Amino acid sequence: MKLYGIPNCSTVKKARAWLADHAHDALFHDFRKQGVDAAWLHEVVAQTGWQALVNTRGTTWRKLTDAEKAAVTDETSAIALMLAQPSVIKRPVLERDGSYHLGFTEEHYQALFGE
Repeated sequence: MKLYGIPNCSTVKKARAWLADHAHDALFHDFRKQGVDAAWLHEVVAQTGWQALVNTRGTTWRKLTDAEKAAVTDETSAIALMLAQPSVIKRPVLERDGSYHLGFTEEHYQALFGE
């Protein structure tokens, strides 16, 4: 199991705390320090769709120019943006048993882990 994100993101902090509090070990992949791999992005997008993976509500998206936002029209352009600016990826991304889960809510994790 692996959790992907940025350590100072409040939602990532909540997910990490929940996992620790419920005795679930997950390796942590820091997008800023360890980067983002194109092959990994293609795999996640294949499961979740590129629209769900691009965080259009975050600061990084809001700081993009209108032209940059308008250029994100398909999987290829979305992946190019996420490779260039990993902080635009919806966080956290939890990889568990070959499936990817985006974001964090206690209810989602409780259902996912059967708690």
